Amino acid sequence: MSKPDELLVDVAALVESGHSNQMTLTVVAGGAVITGRLAPEAVWRQRVSEVLADSASLNGFSAVFTATTCEEKAPTHLHFHVSRILQGTVGIPETGGMYRVAIDDVSAWTVGDFSYSDQ
Repeated sequence: MSKPDELLVDVAALVESGHSNQMTLTVVAGGAVITGRLAPEAVWRQRVSEVLADSASLNGFSAVFTATTCEEKAPTHLHFHVSRILQGTVGIPETGGMYRVAIDDVSAWTVGDFSYSDQ
């Protein structure tokens, strides 16, 4: 098991404590480049729950994301929203997605998000 980057854990903890969604980050995880804004886990879970609740075929999964844990511990995951997986000059999905990335899986990262163009 790899040891998580302590600085990245600190960034995630600040996002969690401040309930801010303005921190932009780009990470490499499993060979994929993910870029976007971080959200506190509770905010991310609520948004995913809302999206699932609006789906006729997936609304049964909505409650899984609203379950809360009262345990306070160091973050183990980054919760991206308005984010994209970069593939060449294209960001997938075009409108921005919701991704949960294990901090242990991050092999490289930088503050900020990448802009891209298909022109």
